[in-house]
Amino acid sequence: MMAFLVSGTLRVAAQMADARDSLGRKGKYNLQGPRVALTLSSPEVLASTVAVLEDVFQTLGFESRQRREASVQDFLGELTRFRKQLDAHGGPMGCALVALVAPSGQLRQPQQLVRELSRCGALRGCPKVFLLLSSTPGGAPKPGAFLTGLGELCRRCPHWSLLQLLTEVFCRMAEESSGATYCPVLWSSLRGALCLGDVEPWRPKPEPSFSAQYDLSGARAALLLSVMRDRPGAQHDVKALRDLCQALGFETTLRTDPTAQAFQEEVAQFRKQLDTHKGPVSCALVALMAHGGPQGQLLGADGQEVQPEALVQELNCCGALWGRPKIFLLQACRGGHRDTGMGPRALPWFWRWLQAPPAIPSYADILQIHVDAQGRSSRRSSPGNSDILMVYAATEGPWGLEGSWSAGV
Repeated sequence: MMAFLVSGTLRVAAQMADARDSLGRKGKYNLQGPRVALTLSSPEVLASTVAVLEDVFQTLGFESRQRREASVQDFLGELTRFRKQLDAHGGPMGCALVALVAPSGQLRQPQQLVRELSRCGALRGCPKVFLLLSSTPGGAPKPGAFLTGLGELCRRCPHWSLLQLLTEVFCRMAEESSGATYCPVLWSSLRGALCLGDVEPWRPKPEPSFSAQYDLSGARAALLLSVMRDRPGAQHDVKALRDLCQALGFETTLRTDPTAQAFQEEVAQFRKQLDTHKGPVSCALVALMAHGGPQGQLLGADGQEVQPEALVQELNCCGALWGRPKIFLLQACRGGHRDTGMGPRALPWFWRWLQAPPAIPSYADILQIHVDAQGRSSRRSSPGNSDILMVYAATEGPWGLEGSWSAGV
């Protein structure tokens, strides 16, 4: 009995030490464990696309590569089998990459698949990457072209993080798409740099420079809209964010306790000011801080609802910001329950004695790559929803806590 307790205690302590160390190396994930990749493809997918995927996985250092063919309706069952297989491995993993390839429009709601893999204990605290590709002929970009470009860049620039690689590939493909605008969608809850190469990312290398960069030489403008009423700690959030904007060179406008209608009016006025600004505008930042509803809506000081998407669309119509980055920071609840997170597996009475670290949020360490803009054609004649970065303080469902800005700045 004593031997069992000692053995179990040491195992749990080792798990927690690994969790503390996983992001302790200069903000970089520890990928010492096995890297596993899974391709789920519908029967319509060409074999050539799967072959290119295999080549990219091998280039990125994924030792274990599986391919399963199934209908889109059966993707969840296949992913459940994959999760159980990883949990039965008996040790921590390094990284998991899941490629979902299906006809355009059939993978509009991948969140159920993301949640399933997030339940994997072997991947606790490890990056989980989802790559969504459309196999529809004529889609933009073609899966083979995107994957070939990614594979070539991985070999040339092994010290770049995965987000750097993806941004560079998307930029180059946009330049090659004459007469069209290409806009992928990335959803990230990564807590550090994900570098799949064997070269440290902070060391200078002779490879080609990172060209996918915005020109930020023009004016920078920020609009902060914060409901202060019945939100303890909101004043600290506002002060921290104003200080951050000032440090980053943003000319900042603050409005407190806006009603639902005022949210709309203030963003519309902000857009008009940018359109009439003398000189180029290089970047805009909008912070929306309020109570939130169960469907992701914001609540004004009058208790009425406003949809964040409407505010995004309003600013997206700004002619001065075409091709310029538009950043939205949303601090609000997105549901009514608390995310208890994922903690290390141990007996309950070990917690206080071992000084266990806080649980990792359930939806942390995930990167979703929608190469085809969530099933819609990415080739369009107008800017559309491009050059937008949306940062949420809470995932869908859980509460958002005031004071997070002051804690993180």
